[in-house]
Parts: sequence; C-alpha cells; structure tokens
Amino acid sequence: MSYHTFSNRPETLANTCAKIWKQLRLDTPLLIGLLILIIYGLIILYSSSDKNLPLVEHQILCISLALFFMFLIAQISPHRYMAWTPGIFVVIVLMLAAVLGMGVVSNGAQRWLNLGIIRFQPSEIMKIAMPLMLAWYLNNKKLPLSWKTLFVAGIILFIPVIFIAKQPDLGTAIVVAMTGIFVILLAGIRWRIFVTIFSLFAITTPIVWHFMHTYQKNRILIFLNPEHDPLRSGYNIIQSKIAIGSGGIFGKGLLHGSQVHLQFLPTHTTDFIFAVCCEELGFIGCLALIAIFLYIVGRCLYITSRCQDTFTRLLAGSLTLTFFAAFFINIGMVIGLLPVVGIPLPLVSYGGSSVITLAMAFGIIMSIHTHRKLISC
Repeated sequence: MSYHTFSNRPETLANTCAKIWKQLRLDTPLLIGLLILIIYGLIILYSSSDKNLPLVEHQILCISLALFFMFLIAQISPHRYMAWTPGIFVVIVLMLAAVLGMGVVSNGAQRWLNLGIIRFQPSEIMKIAMPLMLAWYLNNKKLPLSWKTLFVAGIILFIPVIFIAKQPDLGTAIVVAMTGIFVILLAGIRWRIFVTIFSLFAITTPIVWHFMHTYQKNRILIFLNPEHDPLRSGYNIIQSKIAIGSGGIFGKGLLHGSQVHLQFLPTHTTDFIFAVCCEELGFIGCLALIAIFLYIVGRCLYITSRCQDTFTRLLAGSLTLTFFAAFFINIGMVIGLLPVVGIPLPLVSYGGSSVITLAMAFGIIMSIHTHRKLISC
C-alpha cells in the first residue's frame, strides 16, 4: 500500500505541473524555438559588440520585458482582440499623425513621441495593428475578395504606410505594408484582380521613384552596382560580402572576426549582424541559424492551419509570413540579393522596440492556438 502511494507521487506531481503549464497558455514547441533563437542571437550580439556588456545587458532587459508581454498577450482570447481591434487601430493611426506634427527628431528622422518617461514609436505597434484591422475587416466578407472590399482594404493599408514613409522610415513602412498584403493574399483574390493591381504598380513605379528620398534611391542604385561608389554608398554591402566570404565553412570563431572587430563592417550589431554570424561561425553556423528560423515559421504555419475561423487564420498567417519575410529580406540584403532597406534580423539584431513587437506577435499566435477549442467555427 505504501509502495503504491509512493510510486504515484511522481505521476501526480507531473500531472500537476502539466495542468499549471496548460493554464499559462503557452505553446511549448514554439516557445522552445524562440528561446533557442534568442540565446543564439545574444551570443552573436556579444561577439559582434566586442564584449560590450552594457549593450548585451540592455538587450537582455528588453527581451525579458518582451517575454513578459508575450506571456500576458497569450492569456487573452482572440475574441477580445477582435473586439478591441478598431479602437487600437484608430489610436495608433492618430499617434502616427501626431508624430509628423510633434514627434521627436533623431538622426534626421521623426519617428517617436515623447511621453515623458519613455519615447514611443507608434510605427512598431502598427506592425500588429495592421493585420489585426484587416483580419477584422475581412472576417465576414465574401471570399475571394471583390473590387469594393479590396478598395476599402487598400485604404486601410495605404494611410498608415504613407504616414510611416514620411517620417521617413522605409524599412518599417515596408514591413507594415507586408503585414497587410499578406492578410489580403491569404483572404484570396482573383487572378484578374491580381494582374490588374500588379500592372498598376508597375505603371506607378516611376511616380514612386520621383517621391523617394535621395538616400533611398541610392540604396537601390548601389544594390544594382555596389562598386560604383565603393567608399561611400556601396561600402556597407562590399564589406558585408567580404565578411561572409572570409568565414568559410566553419568560420573564424567568436570574437575573431576581422571585418567586425577591426571596424570595417558598419552597423554590425543591427542590420548587418548576419554577416558577423557568417564570418565568425561560418556556413555551418549560418545554416543552424536559418534552421531555427524555419522551425519557428513551420510551427507557426502549423498553428495557422488549425485555426477555426477566418479572423484567426488571416491574423496568424499574416504574422507568420511577416516574420519569415523579415528574416528573408535581412539575409537577402546582407548577401547582396536585395537592396538595403533597414530591416533588422528578427530576435537577433540589437534593438528593444522590434523585439517587443515580435514577442507580442508571437503571444497572439500562441493565444490563437491555446484558445482554439473556445472559438466557434
């Protein structure tokens, strides 16, 4: 009798822990993937910053805050997100308008609102507010989308993107535009409409080029021919390619990358941190990093496939594809396949705002998955 009671204790304890963990509403496989990516990123950041402990400690503080937000958001039912969406979107749009009128200017850009205690960047929250709003709007619409529905969705997408582009912040404007475009594509549009929109985009490209800032035009021109201005506009991408090529198969080892530690590679803790990974950890280290990214994307796509209504499917799918596009674009611009647009490597590059926004997005995805039995079809 006593042996039977003793043998059941571990099982009872395990069941209790499992119940407590279930109540936290966190998706274990996704959480494990995110933690592995965060740790990997911190190691690369520590090396790329040349053992700058204050910078790494600040990043750890931001990550801790981000994980706290992710935990809180995962507890909220998607039904509540749906109810709050219009209010959230309107408030963020008004904040974006306020940024253009009274925002804080830093390094030639006007992107922040001074709230006294902190400086707040509304464009970061728009990365979440945009897919929320479009998923809310398209939730009860007939699919595939009609011209009328698509026109209204385009207005919802166009206004915040213009506000962000005028700050100017091309990288964030592209990400916000992607979040909305992914929602629309996931909702489904007819081929005829798709071809028409693509043709209009091609026709208006010269107009867009005319209104672009000089530095934005230079980024595209340098992408086409970096050697045209090797000591100025083309310097970053040339040094990035040198760093990538010098890493070889196994890399030079952490803290031994000559391009980064001899200060040849600019913005090595932010936009070009993938080049540091290539130089110091080599081809194998880069493959490992990409594999972690793909695992996270795969898990999120699995969660999306199990969504039980249009709102959650569009929202989870858009957030997942945006995460994929962000790391794809960052790697593409670092290796010279895409123009440099200032999009950081998710959860690896230094920066608090982007980490917190990403954690909030993953919190929503976890909420969608763990609350799925409570959602009516």
